[in-house]
Amino acid sequence: MAQGWTSDRPPFHEGELRIQERVGVRERTEIQGLRVIRDHLPDQHREFYQNLPFLLLGSVDTEGRPWASLVAGPKGFIQSPHADHIQLNTSALPGDPLNQTLQDGTHLGALGIDPATRRRNRFNGKASQVHAGKFDVVVDQSFGNCPKFIQTRDVTYFDPSESASTPIVRDASLSNADVVRTITAADTFFIATAYSDGSGSAAMGADISHRGGKPGFVRIADKNSILFPDFVGNNHFNTLGNIEMNPQAGLLFIDFEKNGLVYMTGKAETIWDGPDLDRFEGAKRLTKITPTKIIITQNTLPLRFKFGDYSPFLTKTGSWWPGARRPF
Repeated sequence: MAQGWTSDRPPFHEGELRIQERVGVRERTEIQGLRVIRDHLPDQHREFYQNLPFLLLGSVDTEGRPWASLVAGPKGFIQSPHADHIQLNTSALPGDPLNQTLQDGTHLGALGIDPATRRRNRFNGKASQVHAGKFDVVVDQSFGNCPKFIQTRDVTYFDPSESASTPIVRDASLSNADVVRTITAADTFFIATAYSDGSGSAAMGADISHRGGKPGFVRIADKNSILFPDFVGNNHFNTLGNIEMNPQAGLLFIDFEKNGLVYMTGKAETIWDGPDLDRFEGAKRLTKITPTKIIITQNTLPLRFKFGDYSPFLTKTGSWWPGARRPF
């Protein structure tokens, strides 16, 4: 099967191109994108996904709000019968907005990540054949990601039916103690964004990305918003490009202590300069999220994580502390 981008339409949309132009990488990123972005999954990506115990998904609800989600299962719950096709034999977790957003035709961004090896790959597409306990994704775009800023962890799946703990799902705010604890201790989270102009281009739709940093790299800036740095990446600017055109985002934090998740969706803003940016070593930009809805869960995550070590790339990044305003 042909490698690289073969469509007559460009692999990037207007918002991504704007950001690439702003930071001076548009020309070389276009050349790179035509080489590494595909309309199918390479065989090594298909094998990679089929060995994962979880997958991250980005979707949009009926109100146009992006959400980041996690689905999980035993090894082999992800299958790829064809290069343009993924089958997931699983359901959304209790409390996950994916329970409402997932239906035939739903635009999905997908991120596969193996924390133990720091390997990650991404694709986006549309849901199909959605049934209880399984659904498919038809691939529009796929590409690999570098291992930067990923903390190593061993991940083990367990059957939730064997757990004696009762799942807890509740609405929350940035003042909730569990939300504050999970966010301010985070060294990893995931961000979903979306944009479509209705053209049907493969460059449109939902996206989900990984973000990693030293514990505390996400700051609760005030009672209504959070702030985090944007480090050097692959220069595609999928996330910031979507925010440029549609200033909304969904974030997902893993609560390792209570085997749950913190979901949030809200307004998103890219901050290009100012004192907050100046004080964070290694940050090229900042992203500010003002949540409009937060959901927290406990005892819903059928995964166990054992921490390994921090990314060596973090030695070149700073922290909000000391000198930054501490969380409320």
